[in-house]
Amino acid sequence: MITKEEYLDIYNVVGAAMEVYNTLGYGMAEPIYQEAFAKEMELQGMDSEREKQLRLYYKDMLLEKTYYADFFYKGIVIELKAVDKVISDHRAQLFNYMRITRQQKGVLLNFGERSLRAERYIYDEDVDRFILLTQENYKHHVILD
Repeated sequence: MITKEEYLDIYNVVGAAMEVYNTLGYGMAEPIYQEAFAKEMELQGMDSEREKQLRLYYKDMLLEKTYYADFFYKGIVIELKAVDKVISDHRAQLFNYMRITRQQKGVLLNFGERSLRAERYIYDEDVDRFILLTQENYKHHVILD
């Protein structure tokens, strides 16, 4: 479960991505979207970190190796793509990063399709399950009080 505030943070991330997509359209190289997304987050007053170094864990032990998230904002791992179609490997990449860095929230953004693809996920560590938040199910996973 996540709080309403955490859900709104995810919503704002997607909103910033939509602004980038509406301005640039599709078909650009990923680094262009990354830079534009960083600028848009800044314009919207969202203090995100690009190429954020996150610590990795193995069986409750901190590893020396680290992972660099494309973007990190208020505990949200944000993975950007600019591909024709999101495939399971892209989701697996985000899931593995969320799991091994112990981050509960993640967003996969793809600027390479005819419309922006934004997949919002939460990770339930207790049962090792990733949940795609949709318009239909988010109320089951967000504390609205």
